[in-house]
Amino acid sequence: MGLLFNEEQRLLQETAQDYFQNNFSTKTLRQMRENRDALCYVPELWQQMSEMGWTGILASEDQGGLGFGFQGVGAVLEPAGKTLAGSPFLSTVVLGGTALQLGGTDAQRNHWLPKLIAGEARFALAVDEVARHDPKVCATTATPSANGYVINGTKQFVMDGACADQLIVSTKTGKGQTLFLVDAKAAGITRHPLTMVDTRNAARIVFDNVQVGAEAVLGTLDEGADLLDQILDRGRVALCAEMLGIAQWLFDTTVEYLKQRVQFDVLIGSFQALQHRAAKMFVQMQLARSTVLAALSIVDENPAFLPFYASAAKAKMGEVLELVSSEAVQMHGGIGVTDELDVGLYLKRGRVCVAALGDITFHRDRVAGIVGL
Repeated sequence: MGLLFNEEQRLLQETAQDYFQNNFSTKTLRQMRENRDALCYVPELWQQMSEMGWTGILASEDQGGLGFGFQGVGAVLEPAGKTLAGSPFLSTVVLGGTALQLGGTDAQRNHWLPKLIAGEARFALAVDEVARHDPKVCATTATPSANGYVINGTKQFVMDGACADQLIVSTKTGKGQTLFLVDAKAAGITRHPLTMVDTRNAARIVFDNVQVGAEAVLGTLDEGADLLDQILDRGRVALCAEMLGIAQWLFDTTVEYLKQRVQFDVLIGSFQALQHRAAKMFVQMQLARSTVLAALSIVDENPAFLPFYASAAKAKMGEVLELVSSEAVQMHGGIGVTDELDVGLYLKRGRVCVAALGDITFHRDRVAGIVGL
């Protein structure tokens, strides 16, 4: 069962589902892992996504995009989650595209949006500096210079940072935070690829006296914290759609296993205890689906309420994904923890998604703060 969309969005979701099922498999993922593939995604798949217009899903038709909004993003990312199809979609289309749309100057948008839509430019958001996501922690500095600014600092766990062409960097400036759009190959930048448990692309990035011009500023100087929150919230909602796809695959696979597995001449799905656990998963899946759909809708319809909806969805989806992935392993028994079974691959990707852009505790606390608790 997919998210509830209109006819156009449903057609997009069905197309995405067919495409990912036919063009990506866990066998491909295992091969990339074994070969220590630097990109951690299939370049041909990314190019084909661009040719189908998905890289322009958030851009308006006047900008050369599809103008499908965030429900369109959900229609693509949920099927991607079901197949574990990796791509720079979240980091480039959602995070990068949002940064350009909300904070970019006309010159920045006119230059970079066509390249983004054509699949010719990949973006990465460099924010985190500590082990747990906290965008308020920012020791990376941007100091005024004769030619603009000099950036110094280190960013951790930069999603798709090892392959990005452009980096969106949060920095500490005189009176607040400022975002900069920086060429990933600029002098003074050193990227250290990280080996992630989910076989995805990430990097630790060091900025050592990186010179950028004043035209590299995204948004308003010293007021980047608000812009960053808007970018992150949209990324969180998009990530929830992928998490929903992962959880749905785990749930469907586990229920099917309960229907087939016979132990001591008894179908294990006949045990009431397991039926109750499966029923609990089903109910929680529906609750999570509702929060994700609400968050996707609110981005397009009433973004003023997005902080609450984004954190509520990320917290709930994180809880449910942890529940379903743990139950999937337990109900499969010993085989559930073996590398040969795909369940483990989904669990690993799920755990990374739960932690990315703020874990369950982070978003519970944020929701509590928003409602005044």
